[in-house]
Amino acid sequence: QVQLVQSGGGLVQAGGSLRLSCAASGSILSIYFMGWYRQTPGKQRELVAIISGGGITNYADSVKGRFTISRDNAKNTVYLEMNNLKPEDTAVYYCNILMGLDNYWGQGTQVTVSS
Repeated sequence: QVQLVQSGGGLVQAGGSLRLSCAASGSILSIYFMGWYRQTPGKQRELVAIISGGGITNYADSVKGRFTISRDNAKNTVYLEMNNLKPEDTAVYYCNILMGLDNYWGQGTQVTVSS
């Protein structure tokens, strides 16, 4: 059993910053990828950023240069630093880990950016 617990998020004005964290616990083996996704009502969940075990990152075009994903392998934790936030970044953010053939998801956290 693997649990992902997210923290961070909330309400911020446009141009502001937030940091999300996601800690994995339980039967943790080798985590391949850790990532962040987001979802707005009526839309599919979309990839925001992903990081490999070796630290290779990939970002959605809409967040490049503003968001930074990082991970602490010793703590099984992934972070998302979000700067220069825009109203269109408003969404529920979910962390995700790929471990073996299994995907695990966090509980989701609301990020709201006011204009």
